[in-house]
Amino acid sequence: MTSETVISIFLGVGLAASVGFRVFLPLFALSLAAYFDIWELNESWQWIGSLAAVITLGVATLVELCAYFIPWIDNLLDSFSVPLAAIAGTAVMVSTVANLDPVVTWSLAIIAGGGTATAIKGASATSRLASTVSTGGLGNPVVSTLETGTAVVVTTASIFSPILAAVLVIIILVIIFRVYRKLRPRRNTSNENIQ
Repeated sequence: MTSETVISIFLGVGLAASVGFRVFLPLFALSLAAYFDIWELNESWQWIGSLAAVITLGVATLVELCAYFIPWIDNLLDSFSVPLAAIAGTAVMVSTVANLDPVVTWSLAIIAGGGTATAIKGASATSRLASTVSTGGLGNPVVSTLETGTAVVVTTASIFSPILAAVLVIIILVIIFRVYRKLRPRRNTSNENIQ
């Protein structure tokens, strides 16, 4: 495996993680990067770098960012953006991974790309739902701001420093895992006598 392949994998994983926070933002960034020849995409995915794709994804990104700041609409978006995140996470991996056999590329895309995006989107949807329940939706703009900020940072790192992006993804996944373990109901491990 060449260094170009490894870097392309880091790029894909970073963008897939960003998709978990905002579906269209990383796709828009990738479109811009391809349009301005910062990143070269796989042959069948070069359409993402077209002007039409840049405009379409740019508009979709603006709509998505604004919609997430409207309480209750944000929860509605989460209900259908979890499967979208899996698809988009897989797509960004497939479009960026270089010099690998198609079977390996698609396997990696589904597991690392789709899996990472889905795990993060699921965690963010859960945190937004908890915010809605505990604050009546008033805390949701704060959650949305944190998610959007994280998506911007990870997306930017992915485009310009994929290794840093991979490190950020690992940190995010560790945080999600730790929060999940704290929130998960604990089993009663004491041996109780059944009478």
